[in-house]
Amino acid sequence: MSYLLALVTAIVGEFLIGGKLGVGVALIAVPCYLAVTLLAFTIFAPVRRRLCLIGVSLNFLGLGFEAVRFNPWGVDIALVFHGLYCLMIGYVVFRALFVPRALGLPMVFAGLAWLVFLSPRFAAYLSPWNLDLGILGEAVLMVWLLVFGVDVQRWKEQSGLASVRV
Repeated sequence: MSYLLALVTAIVGEFLIGGKLGVGVALIAVPCYLAVTLLAFTIFAPVRRRLCLIGVSLNFLGLGFEAVRFNPWGVDIALVFHGLYCLMIGYVVFRALFVPRALGLPMVFAGLAWLVFLSPRFAAYLSPWNLDLGILGEAVLMVWLLVFGVDVQRWKEQSGLASVRV
C-alpha cells in the first residue's frame, strides 16, 4: 500500500499539480518509499544481506536528495540512486528462492530506466518511455508481493541459510 501511495503522490504532485503545492504533495512519497525500502530489505535480506544494505543505503540517500530537491546540473540525483537500488534488488530477487526469478528482470529494467536520468537530455528524449518502464518494472514486483506474497517455507529455508553464512 505504501508503494501505491508513494507512486500516486509523486505522479500527482509532479505532473498534475506542479508548483509549490505539487512539490509538497510529491514529498509525501518520500516517507512512503522509505517504508517500501525497509519492507523490501526485510523480505530480501536473507538472499544477499550486504547487497541489500548497500541498496537500502543508496535508496535512502536518494530519498534524502529528493526531500531537499537536490538536482545539480539538472540531473535528478534521487532517481539515479533509486536506479542503482532497483538494479541491486533486481539481482537479489533473481537469486531468491521464494519468489519467481523472472521478477528480478523487470526491476533491473526499472533500474536502467531510472539511470537514464544521469543525462537530463537523454532522459527528456526518452520520456515518457523511461518513466513508464521504471514504474512498470517496479510495479510488477510490488503487485506480485501484494497478491501472491512469498513462498514462506522457502523464505524460512533461505533465511536459515543466510544466518549460517553470516
